[in-house]
Amino acid sequence: MSNHPLSRRTILTAGAALPIAATLPGVATARATDPDIVNPIIRQRADPQIYRHDNTFYFTGSVPEYDRIVLRSAKTVAGLSQAKETVLWRRPKSERMAGYIWAPEIHYFDGRWHIYFAAGDGDEPFHIRTYVLQADGPDPMHAEWSLLGQLETPWDTFTLDCTSFEHKGTRYVCWAQAEPGIDTNSNLYLAPLATPTTLAAKPARLSMPNLPWERRGFKVNEGPYFLARNGRMFITYSASATDDRYRIGMLSAPDDADPMDAGMWVKSPEPVFGTSEANHVYGPGHNSFVVDEKGRDLLVYHGRDYKKIEGDPLFDPNRHARVQIIQYDADGMPVFGQPVANGPMPVD
Repeated sequence: MSNHPLSRRTILTAGAALPIAATLPGVATARATDPDIVNPIIRQRADPQIYRHDNTFYFTGSVPEYDRIVLRSAKTVAGLSQAKETVLWRRPKSERMAGYIWAPEIHYFDGRWHIYFAAGDGDEPFHIRTYVLQADGPDPMHAEWSLLGQLETPWDTFTLDCTSFEHKGTRYVCWAQAEPGIDTNSNLYLAPLATPTTLAAKPARLSMPNLPWERRGFKVNEGPYFLARNGRMFITYSASATDDRYRIGMLSAPDDADPMDAGMWVKSPEPVFGTSEANHVYGPGHNSFVVDEKGRDLLVYHGRDYKKIEGDPLFDPNRHARVQIIQYDADGMPVFGQPVANGPMPVD
């Protein structure tokens, strides 16, 4: 795993005649922490998204039963841990969308709340397509949510993990899909939106799982999320099987480039975030980003506390939502380091 940040540590001395403690074997230095944010922040919630709107934080993610869409809200990121969870929508008992419900994301645009999510069918739970819910009021926790429709992409194939963002006045969607004729499980695509369910242009294919670390178990690029900082655009994504081999990769492009020009996006050759044996966090991935109430950029992701999984990782319920502070290097590139250990979130 690449791009580990340098921590700011206090150098301790025991007297002028003694060497600094950092050089003594077996001496550890404590990291400063935020006692309010304790990882994992929400247990058994995979594919986590924290979304900030009007100084309120909203959390959604996949539940282990894959049968419903949930939402909680709080005035602080830490407050989400104990916030009451509301079920916004449940899958029907049969037919379309009665299969697995995956990776909901909530977004506010065009004066309305929307949720993008992936759903299988009752008789074919892996017949995964992307759908959109829309709220009828300004408070997403108490509004009535109804199905707006299916996201219309060029191919009727496996489609999931849709995110949305606005950049320089244009609203985009980015998602993962299996493209006919390409031997991968999913690639990443980007397009401007015409309506919440229709594209305004032919999509651009931004990335395929063509690196060895992206093809471990499955040939996957999925879970994209957008970040614009320091004169650049970034799209992170997840790759490989959803066990301890799951990793986060990153695409970057100049902020003034056309996001639809796939040639402008540069892929990091190695994952930017992955399993930490030392901190006992395995398979971190499917991330989002949020600026917390203190103005800190946070990486939001899920991870397990153990490596060994019995059976299919998809049905292991213990992917927990986690957060940690993002650092930036001298070139303005985000540096995620490694997943932090359970407990209060480090701030250095």
